[in-house]
This record gives sequence, structure tokens and C-alpha cells, in this order.
Amino acid sequence: MNKLLFSVLFIAISIAVQGQTKVDPWVPFKSFIGEWTGQGGGEPGQGNYERSYQFIMNGKFIEVRNKSTFEPSASNAKGEVHEDLGYISYDRSLKKFRLRQFHIEGFVNQYLLDSISPDQKTIVFVTESIENIPAGWNAKETYRILSDKELEETFELAEPGKSYEVYSKVLLKKVK
Repeated sequence: MNKLLFSVLFIAISIAVQGQTKVDPWVPFKSFIGEWTGQGGGEPGQGNYERSYQFIMNGKFIEVRNKSTFEPSASNAKGEVHEDLGYISYDRSLKKFRLRQFHIEGFVNQYLLDSISPDQKTIVFVTESIENIPAGWNAKETYRILSDKELEETFELAEPGKSYEVYSKVLLKKVK
């Protein structure tokens, strides 16, 4: 009888454990997925932004494509077109996200997740390293999810030994 009871309990516990859902680390980023457009400004002037976020490689990464177009201005006579390609990955050993950006100007920013607010509406990445810029510079990307259709991004830079200053801020609206 004890053997039968043990077998039944073992089977019941096994079924219960198999039925438990696995925690999806990507939940904070799911609302990013899609096509976005927006306007913003900062050091390069006022600009129009096109952005896309999509899962790639069986959902292991999020690819981020960005194109920002800045019209000519008094401080930027020729205007500017900036492009960057990024990848968000989940580092299972650290249990943190990473963001790697490759910029048309040759910069490569490698960020580590700094924080996610308790409501998962504010996500902050801080650089671990920046290639092709003098030593000591740091960058910070802050994403604020305003709604299912609105996302605000603030990009900040810090010169060596100085505090972060806003370089650009953009309000993106989801188009699909």
C-alpha cells in the first residue's frame, strides 16, 4: 500500500511540476515589438525617427533597426542621417539583458541592463564599453513605455569624469 501511495504521489507531483509555467524574461520588451515612427531632438537638432524591433533567431534576440533624419539647421548646416543596428539579448548567467548597438559612425556601444522599474514601464541600459571613442565616455539609454502605442527614449552621454547629459530624446508611436 505504501508503495502504491508513493507512486501516485510521485506521478501527481510530476504532473504538477510539468504544468508550471516558465517565467518569460522577455516580458518587459514585448511591447517594443513592431514598427515605430517619431520625432525628437537634441544635440544633432530636430529629427524624424524610424525604428523597428523584432524577435530573431527563434526568439533568442531582439533586433533593433533605427534611422534618424535631421534636417539642416543653424548648428548643423548639412543635416544628418544617422543609422544604427542593435541587438538585445538575455545573459542567463547574469540574469540581465544586454544591448549592443552598431552605429554608422563606427561606434559600438555595449550596454548592460541597469534597471527595470517595478511596473516594467521604465528600462535603463548603461554602457559597459564604447568602441571608437576616447576612453572614459559613458552612455545611457532610458526607455519609458507610455502606452501600448507610445515609447519615449532618452539617450544620454557622459564625458570622462562628468555627469550624464541628454544628447537626444524622442517620442515614438507604434505604426504596426
